[in-house]
Amino acid sequence: MNPLRELLQRSPTHARVAPFFIFLVLTFAQGSLGPDAKYWFYVIKTISGVWMLWEMRPLVAEMRWAFSWEAVGAGVLMCFLWVALDPYYPMNHVIMKPVPGDEWVPFERFGEGSVVAWTLIFIRTFGMTVVVPPLEEVFYRSFVYRLFIKDDWEKVPLGYFAGASLVACSLLFGLMHYQWLPGILFGMTMHWLVIRKQRLGDAMTAHAITNFLLAVWVVWKGD
Repeated sequence: MNPLRELLQRSPTHARVAPFFIFLVLTFAQGSLGPDAKYWFYVIKTISGVWMLWEMRPLVAEMRWAFSWEAVGAGVLMCFLWVALDPYYPMNHVIMKPVPGDEWVPFERFGEGSVVAWTLIFIRTFGMTVVVPPLEEVFYRSFVYRLFIKDDWEKVPLGYFAGASLVACSLLFGLMHYQWLPGILFGMTMHWLVIRKQRLGDAMTAHAITNFLLAVWVVWKGD
């Protein structure tokens, strides 16, 4: 048995929390090895994320993609708000303090139109769209939200509504992002989807749509 599988099988909590924290550690570490390391570290992080999702799948029953028009609408709306709100509020400099060199600009580093730059952009877009949504939705909307309601969180139905927990979990989610305000609104919208549909998959789909559209926007605008 591989070490990751052994870790995840220890408990339902381990299966939902450990992959998120491993991914988080890799995220914070990717800029610590020099200006170019972040590009290659993201590749390693994405591959690691795919592996963790593969190991989680038989253990986390709610981690199943689902499609609905509500999910599509929420995903598009949140991308619009993420971009539109950008000039009108201060960024989160408490947790994240960007310094020169932090920018993720593969075209500047590897050349306009280079195969390396486009490959890195494809991998980052894949990571944002396919890997990040299930990891984050399982952690925040399935585990943290229900844990705020009851210590024995597994006994709380996935679609159970608790206003205080929804707000607290959305605040936590938002404050973990540089763009904290749309992050909070995003968290609340994803919770609305989970409660409305009584499943996690629609929030995963909406999350994926938002992240994919944001990646397209960033590349298109060079933002």
